[in-house]
Amino acid sequence: MAADQTITGSECGTEVVQGDARYQALRRGFNQRFIATPDYVSVVSSTAEVVAALNKYLASHRSDESLERRITVRSGGHCYENFVCGDDVGVILDLGQMDRAYLDQDMGAYCVESGANNWHLATHLYAPFGVALPGGSCYSVAAGGHVSGGGYGLLSRQHGLTVDYLYAVEVVVVRDGQHAEVVIARRDSSDEELRNLWWAHTGGGGGNFGVVTRYWFKGLPKPPSQVLLHAIAWPWDDELRNEPERLKSLVRNYGLFFEYENTTELPESLRGDYSDMFTLLKLTNWTNGKIGLITQLDATRPDSVQRLNAFLDWITKDLGVEATPLDRRMGEHAPMGGLHVPTRLPWLTATQTLNGSGDNQCGKYKSAYMTRGFTEPQLTAIHSHLTREEYKNPQALLQVDSYGGAMNLPESADTAVYQRSSVMKLQYQTYWSWKKDANDDGVTDYLDAAVDPSIAAPHLRWIREFYRDVYNDTGGVPILAPDDTPDGEIPETVTDGCYINYPDTDLDDPEWNTSGQPSHLLYYGDNYQRLQETKEYWDPRNVFRHAQSIQPFTQ
Repeated sequence: MAADQTITGSECGTEVVQGDARYQALRRGFNQRFIATPDYVSVVSSTAEVVAALNKYLASHRSDESLERRITVRSGGHCYENFVCGDDVGVILDLGQMDRAYLDQDMGAYCVESGANNWHLATHLYAPFGVALPGGSCYSVAAGGHVSGGGYGLLSRQHGLTVDYLYAVEVVVVRDGQHAEVVIARRDSSDEELRNLWWAHTGGGGGNFGVVTRYWFKGLPKPPSQVLLHAIAWPWDDELRNEPERLKSLVRNYGLFFEYENTTELPESLRGDYSDMFTLLKLTNWTNGKIGLITQLDATRPDSVQRLNAFLDWITKDLGVEATPLDRRMGEHAPMGGLHVPTRLPWLTATQTLNGSGDNQCGKYKSAYMTRGFTEPQLTAIHSHLTREEYKNPQALLQVDSYGGAMNLPESADTAVYQRSSVMKLQYQTYWSWKKDANDDGVTDYLDAAVDPSIAAPHLRWIREFYRDVYNDTGGVPILAPDDTPDGEIPETVTDGCYINYPDTDLDDPEWNTSGQPSHLLYYGDNYQRLQETKEYWDPRNVFRHAQSIQPFTQ
């Protein structure tokens, strides 16, 4: 089979080695838990430089044993685990300079380079062309990993996932195990293997098949010219903390709204079209002082305020706590005290308002897809762990995003994103700083955590026990919904696995997962075999890998 395109490079980009002033910054990403010690970081600015840098690595790693020092790829640096910045990393390819977004007339599609971050994409697609990629709200997350993992955002309930618009992808692959080549895999490629490679990048996750350098998108949607942005919070006072039913009622009703959406289970006032509404419920640790809710709707619809109020009235009908401004940081989002009154803003301005990343610090994350509302044991576990007296961390939370709508229109096999029937997506988060000079050198930094595990231990214990107890009935993890439920019957399982862009290595630890469903099943469901077949063809030597990467059949 001939590749669509081949490029040979002679320059490897800028190599940053130990001793260079830039080395400390470039050997780490956003999560300060993981700091690599690579031989060098290659800062590349073109596909040709990626080819040359990869060939240099391969030339010095001819034996399989030498591949133990991995080569990894960074576009924005937001990998939650040690997949990019692990202890076993020999070379990091930094694609941050490849950040263009433009209309490719020859391809008839919008081209996005892997290093382009979400804010760059918003401005460079909307201002000249009036379109948007329905991606995330964290401004510094870049396209390389975000898209390949099936990225989503505040426009996704109305317009679908980023990968639902993916037409083509340029990937530097190592098909023969020794030499880099460039292929462009299109949705309509005549070659089946190229179509499989395209499909694998519609949710298969980064770091699996090669180095993604460019994406092309067709049919991108136009966002509303104006949106309604609203942010409120409820105090963690004695009533909310000591009367569990108050918080449980809010979370219960919130989940039921999205489970019952577009059905007669909701009252008449809530049976309209809410696909333009995206919500983020911030269930914080009690020491934050408040829990919050951020909502965005299409403000060009004349009923947007009415629909917002009807939604809020329904989910808070049993809460009994007055709403207040969201005036403190909650996860990645900064205080938004001025939005307690619904505020009409241009879409791009609202996107900038929400574009937060949070501080660069240590973090641990977990995820879950929900196909229905919360069970009563789950609600009990949520309240119990958010109010644990011994764990005091204002930056620990469970974020519950609305899902469904257009994201559920494709079938599970249409893209590599298997979960196409969920109504909510959950992200468990906890953040911390070192705060302790454990090695007595007069400062705090990553070296303190290396010598003193107690710095991270309480945070890891809290999130692991929280997650385990929420899914206690299903082996400590949100198992996949069964696909053999008889027609007309509602399955007992209310979850549908996990999100590869929120990776969690605990899923493969028998201490925390007793479900019998390993991480690859929780992430990919029945799509995993096709992903393995694609991996076997394009990266049989397993050059591109990490702790939860797709495995070729021969490994």
